[in-house]
Amino acid sequence: MTLASTVLAFILALGILIAFHEFGHYAAARLCGVKVLRYCLGFGKPIVMRRFGRDQTEWAIAAFPLGGYVKLLGHDPDEVVPAQDAHRSFSAQPVARRIIIIAAGPLANFILAIALYWGLAVGGVEEPPAQVAAPISGSPAALAGLRDGDLVVAAGGAPIRSWNDLHWRLLRAADERTTLRIETRDLKGGIAFPHLDFSRLEKLELEGDFMKSVGLALHRPPPRVIDAEPGSPAARAGLAAGDTVLAVDGRPVASADAFVAAMRAAPGREVRIRVAGTAGATRDVALTPTAVSSAGTTIGRIGARISDRPAPVLVRYGFTEGLARGFQQTWETSVFSLKMLGKMVIGEVSWRNLSGPVTIADYAGKTARLGLEYYLNFLALVSVSLGVLNLLPIPLLDGGHLMYYFVEILRGKPVSARVAEFGSRLGLAIVMMTMTLALFNDIHRLLAG
Repeated sequence: MTLASTVLAFILALGILIAFHEFGHYAAARLCGVKVLRYCLGFGKPIVMRRFGRDQTEWAIAAFPLGGYVKLLGHDPDEVVPAQDAHRSFSAQPVARRIIIIAAGPLANFILAIALYWGLAVGGVEEPPAQVAAPISGSPAALAGLRDGDLVVAAGGAPIRSWNDLHWRLLRAADERTTLRIETRDLKGGIAFPHLDFSRLEKLELEGDFMKSVGLALHRPPPRVIDAEPGSPAARAGLAAGDTVLAVDGRPVASADAFVAAMRAAPGREVRIRVAGTAGATRDVALTPTAVSSAGTTIGRIGARISDRPAPVLVRYGFTEGLARGFQQTWETSVFSLKMLGKMVIGEVSWRNLSGPVTIADYAGKTARLGLEYYLNFLALVSVSLGVLNLLPIPLLDGGHLMYYFVEILRGKPVSARVAEFGSRLGLAIVMMTMTLALFNDIHRLLAG
């Protein structure tokens, strides 16, 4: 069922992103007076096709979903254009109109990202707080003097509302190799202004947990009881929602996983648990985990849900402020993506950070299972990436066509057919090599777990 949901989430994401991209081309072509012959989602032979409108444009869905296209009259130089439609041919349009039509695809992806970020900002998203655990010894966070439980409220003069805000600010500072001044509040309310120094950071690794490389992890409060099943050992012992677990048989418990492991290791044996109630008073309770069989072994179970996840904070913006944030997030993500691509080319960032369809599908499935807001945020991020990639000056991509048109403006005439053919072959080689590397990275991630 997990694989099926991942595939469905991936196909839905692709469909939305490609549909917006191609509709950008379609809408711009119609506004510029160019006849659209076909609007297609996917490549290969169409499996569904209908004709609509005055021009009887073909609206189609093809078998291979990784892409799409809009077929314009006269875009193919070998196409014979009927005399009555010559003025509606793409090749007959001024270069400025051709630039608008080609650029409209990536622009549609940026508009989609802005709209999604705007909607998420106005609707509000629950995110983990920017509260840090004890830093890893010797890490930039430890050298800066951060301590367990510190809440980061500002970084570089900008307010920090959540863990995701903090992650993004640190990532940008690490990329720029700068020293970042942050503002923190400790568990007693004290304010400090530590400095995180990224100037000695070597190669920036985005793969895996970037925050761990800084020395930071999300602060986890002591494990607490979420609820107890009626009649279970936990309920009979008096464990109630909100109780905080402090120790088991006199040994402190640092996490929910540690507590669960202790209960699993004590089937049929009485254990004593020290807990603190919601009012703060501590008490000792005795319970005997029920012995149950699991995967051929006997484990203990107490019938309670335990969690050490921090209480989320609701991050919400006003209507106008949310729109500004949508533009800001889209712009900053676009610039950061371009910088990372450039650093990959010169070797400052590892090519292992390049992701292909398998990794994207995996994230689509994971975010869909986490909730709608996570999935929409994923869509916005990939939409920005799609827009940026398509604007790269590589033949076969929209950016390659735009490059030809700007050359045409400078030369006063289009590039020659020979140059265009060579560019197409070079662009195909670059795209195929990049896709092969991305797929290799995907397979490596799968094998490495």
